[in-house]
Amino acid sequence: MRRILVHERPEARITPVIPVVVLSAGMSTRMGQPKALLPVSDTDTFLTRIVRTFLEAGVDDVVVVLGHEAPRVAARLAATGLPARVVVNEQYESGQFSSVLAGLNAVDRPGVRALLLTLVDVPLLNAATVRAVVERYRATGAPIVRPVRGLEHGHPVLIDRSLFAQLRSADRSQGAKPIVRGHVSPAGDVEVDDAGSFLDIDTPDEYARAIGRPLL
Repeated sequence: MRRILVHERPEARITPVIPVVVLSAGMSTRMGQPKALLPVSDTDTFLTRIVRTFLEAGVDDVVVVLGHEAPRVAARLAATGLPARVVVNEQYESGQFSSVLAGLNAVDRPGVRALLLTLVDVPLLNAATVRAVVERYRATGAPIVRPVRGLEHGHPVLIDRSLFAQLRSADRSQGAKPIVRGHVSPAGDVEVDDAGSFLDIDTPDEYARAIGRPLL
C-alpha cells in the first residue's frame, strides 16, 4: 500500500472523530473509463463532487483509495487543492474489499470512533445525508448507520470501530457485506429524502440518465 499526500489543511492533522473512506480503485469496466474522472458538472468530477460533499458536511479527514490509473486520478484531485488524503491500493485487482482494508488502515488511529464508507459510483449524495448519518450515530451509538428509503439502503455507511477487527479478519471473498448486514438495526437506519444516496452509476446509460448528458 502506497500513500500520496494530495493536500492537507493544518487542522486535518488533528485526529477527527469520524473520517470517510472513498473507494475509487476499480477499473470501471462497465463504464469504459475511470468513473472518478467523469464530469458531473462544469466544475466537478465524480470524485471531486464526493470530496466536496463530505467536507461540506464537516468531515475533516477524507481518504480516497485509488488503484487503477492512480497517478492520473491523484493528479486531477491534487490540482483542485481539495484537502484529501490519497492511499494507493496496489492490490486493487483482487477486489473491492482490499480497498476497504487499505482505507481502514489509513484512518484507524487513537481517537477514531467510526468510519464512513462510500463509493465513487455514488457521486450525487448530499451533505445533509452525511450529517444525518453522523448525527444518528452520535445519538444512538449503533454499530452500523446507513441511509434508507423504504427497503433500499444507500451511502455512506458508518461503521463503528468495534467492528474494525471483524473487518480485518473477514472472509476476503465475502468482504464487508456480512458484517454490515449482521449489525444493521432500526436504531441505525436513517430515513432520508436524497435520491443521490441510492443512485449507483456504473454504465454509460446510467450516466446519461443521471447527469442529463451522454458520456463522451
